[in-house]
Amino acid sequence: MNDALLKAIMYLLVGVVVLLVGMRFMSGGLKKIAGKGLRRFFKKTANSPFIGMGLGVLITVLIQSSDATAALVIGFINAGVMTMFQGLSIMLGGYIGTTITGIIASFSSLPISVYLLSLAFIGMVMMFINNEKVKNIGEILCGLGLIFFGLAVMKDAFGNADIRAFCVNMFSTINFPILLFVIGVILTALAQSSSAVTGIVIAMVGGGALDLGPALFIALGATLGTVTTTLLASLNGSVEGKRTAIIAFTLRALTSIVAMIITWVLLPYIVSFLRLMQINGSDEFPLAMYTVIYNVIFMPLLIPLLKPMIKLSEKVIKDKSKTAYSGAVRYIDDNLLKSPDVALMQTRKEILHMFDLSFKNYKLGLAKIVSYTPDTSKEIVNTEGEVDYLNQRLTDFLIKLAPNVQREGEIKIGTFFHVINDIERIGDHGFNFHTTAEELNTEDLSFSDAAKEELADLDKTIRQMFLLSRSTFQSKNPSSLSQLRELEESVHQMKQSFYQHHYERVLKDECSQKMTPYLSTLIVELERVADHLTNIGYSIVSPTGDEDEPVFNYKPVKKARRKN
Repeated sequence: MNDALLKAIMYLLVGVVVLLVGMRFMSGGLKKIAGKGLRRFFKKTANSPFIGMGLGVLITVLIQSSDATAALVIGFINAGVMTMFQGLSIMLGGYIGTTITGIIASFSSLPISVYLLSLAFIGMVMMFINNEKVKNIGEILCGLGLIFFGLAVMKDAFGNADIRAFCVNMFSTINFPILLFVIGVILTALAQSSSAVTGIVIAMVGGGALDLGPALFIALGATLGTVTTTLLASLNGSVEGKRTAIIAFTLRALTSIVAMIITWVLLPYIVSFLRLMQINGSDEFPLAMYTVIYNVIFMPLLIPLLKPMIKLSEKVIKDKSKTAYSGAVRYIDDNLLKSPDVALMQTRKEILHMFDLSFKNYKLGLAKIVSYTPDTSKEIVNTEGEVDYLNQRLTDFLIKLAPNVQREGEIKIGTFFHVINDIERIGDHGFNFHTTAEELNTEDLSFSDAAKEELADLDKTIRQMFLLSRSTFQSKNPSSLSQLRELEESVHQMKQSFYQHHYERVLKDECSQKMTPYLSTLIVELERVADHLTNIGYSIVSPTGDEDEPVFNYKPVKKARRKN
């Protein structure tokens, strides 16, 4: 092996690495900038397939990855907040949106491409500026510059006479459409990026190592290979997620095989047509446009097949029994971790769901103390199990999410950890009420009518706190915190009067002395529920829920956090 060939091979390998790193940089920067936009997009999911396709195109253009879009969709479907029909519509749009990467890569054939390399330097300088938005834009520009640099290096490497001769001989030997198509599928499945494979093929075409005709079949295979990532993303998810991934793969296989046959039969005419789009005499842009034309034509044609395929998948892929409490999870799924802003949005929804379950057990448990009924026991036990499961599931999810977020996200995650703990403790108190009710029933004891009236007043105040705490956490509006604080103080005052009135009733033989430990425990638990609710409300201004550790320039009344 001569030195020139060895050097060209090293350049080729480095070029591939730089291209992949550039794509990672650009995609990462776009995800950070588009994070809040993604949340708005996913909130607008509708049953109209064309709206779904439009969202899919926009989302994928923003994050530069149909794989990431598909993973997010699978995550939403697994979490039960998006239907299979909505998800598949978005994924079809994602396949159109991902072609923009090929278009960008083909710009390396432009006469000004050498100047585009400077974007890497400009972007790197911007990444050192202490401003989050500027850093993100710098990451995008640096990624673009690295993409063009990687393509330039690869094209130079493929321009080496020995490498070009090797590639020409190899592809002349395997110049069979089906074989080329399979190569595209395998390479993309291994790289898990159709954009990367398409970029490498574009560089081969630009360097003269591969003719446009064979390149079309490899690029077509890459469009099918990318769906393997979707299949992998669905493995540990719900049955709906698995069905969605298999439908996406089936439809993608159908269109790519049909397109391969059409291209095979009409290859001379298609190549002649595409070469009308040459830039500076290069076939790079025609190759990129081929993937655009293929996706724009075929993806909308699949819409009428979505509903029949969904019905067929429901018959073929049967739903298996779930674990005891896995059905309690509604909004989060590990596939959402690829978009931290969307994951944080879904986490807040899941926390509110957990909050509602704890409130449910609070009401059921307290009602059972006031008026014993065995009918709610099973429901209380099941709800407690769901709350505990959500506590663990949310904690695990946030631990996985933490390394992927920026500073603002870190603050939110810290807040969420404390809120989850407060909610879990409220659920425990609700379950303790159930246990107390069972003990009272066994001992044939009950509260006096006067005590029940005072409990009703205390319960009314705490229920107000539940509603106020929930709405404050959901809307992130601190305007109602003073009211929440007043209600908490009211609970503390009611606690003292409750004790006093109880002892007065005991002295008058209007209440049994045996009820004293039960009443004392109950009042303390109700007070702690109020404390936890205040902590949840104040979490929007302090990650720990402490009023004396405010963030976001909020200055509430000083109060130490009450521990359970």
